[in-house]
Amino acid sequence: MLLPKGGVTWKSTRARLPPSRAIVHFFTKSRFLLVLALVAIVIVLWRGITSSASEMQRFYCWGPAKAPGEMSSNEQAQWHAHLQTPVLFNHHTPISIDSASIQHVNLNDIMSTPRAKVNEERVLILTPLKDAAPYLSKYFDLLCELTYPHHLIDLAFLVGDSTDDTLAVLSAELDRVQKRTDKIPFRSALIVEKNFGVIVGPDVQDKHGFAAQAPRRKAIGRARNYLLYTALKPDHSWVYWRDVDIQDSPNKILEDFMDHNKDILVPNIWFHRYEGGRDIEGRFDYNSWQESEKGLRLAASLDKDTVIVEGYKEFNTGRKYMAKMGDWRNNKDDEVPLDAVGGVNILVKADVHRSGINFPCYAFENQAETEGFAKMAKRAGYQVYGLPNYVIWHIDTQEKQGNLGGRPA
Repeated sequence: MLLPKGGVTWKSTRARLPPSRAIVHFFTKSRFLLVLALVAIVIVLWRGITSSASEMQRFYCWGPAKAPGEMSSNEQAQWHAHLQTPVLFNHHTPISIDSASIQHVNLNDIMSTPRAKVNEERVLILTPLKDAAPYLSKYFDLLCELTYPHHLIDLAFLVGDSTDDTLAVLSAELDRVQKRTDKIPFRSALIVEKNFGVIVGPDVQDKHGFAAQAPRRKAIGRARNYLLYTALKPDHSWVYWRDVDIQDSPNKILEDFMDHNKDILVPNIWFHRYEGGRDIEGRFDYNSWQESEKGLRLAASLDKDTVIVEGYKEFNTGRKYMAKMGDWRNNKDDEVPLDAVGGVNILVKADVHRSGINFPCYAFENQAETEGFAKMAKRAGYQVYGLPNYVIWHIDTQEKQGNLGGRPA
């Protein structure tokens, strides 16, 4: 094509364009306007679809169309596979919940150690009571003299089947002690009432005769268990069983016993009796003993529901009694392993009781109460020891001789 000699000019270009009327006519045709409208609609729809695709992604149902409880492990993994930042839960860190009805107890922090006094380990002193009014004043006098910090000691008593004013005297004595303004008051005191329907006569023969022993020991075992399970708290490290009729005991008995670091520990129990102006230093507790082959054969020959009671001619067991060992003038820290214990004075690591070792109110290996308790503890692998030279003085019960039928204990 030949260009004009003068080049491309506006005049030459305008001459080649169609008339303006023709251009206006073209753009105002209905066909063109329809095409333009369709193109605009397509553009608007496309932008709307692309912009909402990412938004719709949030609500997409990933994984199989099943309820979570009906999924297999693989399907649940597929369900969560799209998550970019999975939530991790630390099972060792408790969630903080502000609720007065929810409590958290960490028993891993409760220890029973020889450094109990330094570590401020809490002690629970338990005493079952029955017709004990005459002994309570002396009992609290001795209790107040304990050198273990009293703010770390809780007291608990079970009063059952009493015919005297034990409950009233106990309440008055506790009120007297707890109202003191020095360091004597204890951390807390609890009185539990529970009758078991066991009524034993007041004289010595009724209480200590052979026929009364098995039912009496079973009833005492029940009383101890009721008291234990009512009073034991999560923060107790030690349980100290102490009878009400102790006449004398060292003020540092708790510290002395804790130093031995045994699961179960008992002292020797003697009593004062003056005959001809001389103290015979009588042996009281025949329930702390070492088993013998003769005793094992006897138990094997008896019905499983028969309870062997020690110190009576009806059962010649040949066992070795701690009451016949030792002397308070010798080293008080000498230890001997035992297979049974008496209940006058027992220090127990609280975890022993928490593990289910209690005082059987039935025949366990032909023993009941404290002797059954020791047998059960030994079966569970716990240490049971006695201190033959560490003597606690019990009241003189004035028992008549002859229970052994002339044979040596």
